[in-house]
Amino acid sequence: MILINLLPHREAARKRARESFYVTLGFAALVGGLISGSVFLWFQNEITLQQSKNTYLTGEVKKLESQIKDIAGLQTEIAALRARQQAVEDLQADRNLPVHLLNELVRQLPDGVYITNMKQENQSVEIKGQAQSNERISELLRNLANNSIWLTRPELGEIVATNIAVSPKEQRRVASFTMRIGLVRASQVGKAASAAGSPVPAKPTVAGKT
Repeated sequence: MILINLLPHREAARKRARESFYVTLGFAALVGGLISGSVFLWFQNEITLQQSKNTYLTGEVKKLESQIKDIAGLQTEIAALRARQQAVEDLQADRNLPVHLLNELVRQLPDGVYITNMKQENQSVEIKGQAQSNERISELLRNLANNSIWLTRPELGEIVATNIAVSPKEQRRVASFTMRIGLVRASQVGKAASAAGSPVPAKPTVAGKT
């Protein structure tokens, strides 16, 4: 017996194809959703971990900043203590500066020059004196500038020609001058002597005595 299918087989095939496409599409969407969800969760987990690391690093940075502030405070205190120590050492060393000053002036004064007044303010000394001529004053300037480790930067203030009475009947013309010189600290003299490789004066001596 021959069976003849009178149903529209083409419509049935199309229907089966559509159903298969929809099933495949739904499966693909489900797989895509699962993959997207997994990737999203992985990224969320990585973000959470990174945020946790950032929070930890921020806390450590704050601790380091606090420690750096403490170290800076300690360095400031150390610098202040060193400055005080240097000030005390300078004061102790500067007690002998007047003796060095007098010694150097006696050594560097050329013949025909004598001092009438001297005033010291910190590391600056003002000298007033008289000389037989301007050449004597120039020689004194050169001596103070080049031949002394305790005196520095001599500056001539003024020169005035005056007459002085040598005897009741005789007057002599001299040059009155004002000069300012710098007095070098003992610590600076020690540094300069060390750099030059020469010995530092152990103690001051009064001119003409040991």
